[in-house]
Amino acid sequence: MAFNVQVPVTILKEDKVFVAYSPVLDLSTSGKTFTQVRRRFSEAVQIFFEELNEAGTLDEVLSDLGWKRIARQLMPPLSVTNDLMDVRVPAVN
Repeated sequence: MAFNVQVPVTILKEDKVFVAYSPVLDLSTSGKTFTQVRRRFSEAVQIFFEELNEAGTLDEVLSDLGWKRIARQLMPPLSVTNDLMDVRVPAVN
C-alpha cells in the first residue's frame, strides 16, 4: 500500500554540491545539481520507508521522530519555520 505525505526538506548548496535534509526523517542526501538532489532525496525517502516497513519498525521509528498516526494517516511533525537567526559566537583564532 502506498500513500503520499508532504515532507519538509531543506536544500543547501555547499561549494558545488547540493545537500537535501529533512529534520522530520533525520535523512539527507546530496547531488551535483538541484534536480539530481531532489530526485535522490525522493528515492532515499522511498527506500527509508520500505526498509522500515520490511523490518516492522515503521511506527516505532516514526514515533521517535515525532510523527503521529491520525485516522490511519501518518502525519509528520509540523515545521514551524525555516529562519535565519543572529547568534553571538566567540571569535575564532
